[in-house]
Amino acid sequence: MSVRLGSRAAGVAVLVSAGVGYESMAAACSSPQTAEINASSRAETLMKWVYVGLAMSAGFIGVAAWLDPAMRTAILAGGGLAALVMWLAYKHARTAGLASSEPGTEY
Repeated sequence: MSVRLGSRAAGVAVLVSAGVGYESMAAACSSPQTAEINASSRAETLMKWVYVGLAMSAGFIGVAAWLDPAMRTAILAGGGLAALVMWLAYKHARTAGLASSEPGTEY
């Protein structure tokens, strides 16, 4: 069975896959807000965990896409979009935090 883009099942698969991406990142990282606040003392450690979260997310999404060929495109689209959005959020947090003269909460 093939699922076409725009179908109800494809939308659900994108949402579920995106949720896994966001949850994987949350499991490995503090929030982008905390990353920004503490970038001056922990930028490299925080970004290491962003990459760990991305790898975990890619693993789950890859398995889901392999297990469900009919939904593969939607699964990869949702997971990929979530990973990109979260990576951009943490990248911005790191850049903004390093540029800020405000004190962090960790020393």
